[in-house]
Amino acid sequence: MARKAKTEGADSAENAGRLKQIALTYKMTRRTDSKIGLVIAGVGIVTFGVLLGIGFAIGHPVYLGILGFVLAVLAMAIVFGRRAERAAFGQMEGQPGAAAAVLDRIGRGWTTTPAVAMNRSQDVVHRAVGKAGIVLVAEGNPNRVKGLLAAEKKKMARIVVDVPVHDIIVGNGEGQVPLKKVRTKMLKLPRVLTGPQVTSTNDRLRAMGDLMSNMPLPKGPMPKGMRMPRGGKMR
Repeated sequence: MARKAKTEGADSAENAGRLKQIALTYKMTRRTDSKIGLVIAGVGIVTFGVLLGIGFAIGHPVYLGILGFVLAVLAMAIVFGRRAERAAFGQMEGQPGAAAAVLDRIGRGWTTTPAVAMNRSQDVVHRAVGKAGIVLVAEGNPNRVKGLLAAEKKKMARIVVDVPVHDIIVGNGEGQVPLKKVRTKMLKLPRVLTGPQVTSTNDRLRAMGDLMSNMPLPKGPMPKGMRMPRGGKMR
């Protein structure tokens, strides 16, 4: 009995958390989409009404009414999800780190690493690895990020010469990809790697990062005129 009560309590808490999350999402969406409530209600009423009308026409209003209610709820959920996603992209667009947030939601099969390259102007390049290969996603000034992308590609070419590298510049200009279409763009890339190859690529890139982070550096400011040799050790 105690275990059953505990399970029921956990389920109730989980359901309450989901309802709270839905409410927060609705409030956030309504800030940029004031008609969200009317649209969702309209979709639900029309869907239920059509099915119910068909039910009366064929003499089965109860069955079609139940089916119409279920489909109405489903249609409302789909429309709400799409408009909420659109509103979220609208609020994120132009904000630093927006592309990283999109990569976090890309789904299974991808390993993302935010901010693998950055400059003083806060232009940044993120990296994602999947069966399509390596995708570098840059956000910031289009002219400056091209240099960041070129440098990152050159660095990776020493480690993963046999893996295709794609690049995406987030923006609304010519040759750029809008933030809301980044995920779609990546998912449409041809899959050329197997699962083990993806794992091997991630391991090699991770090792490259570890080497960079573990590079020995002297304490305090670097003496004027001192340079870092290619081997990565101070002389």
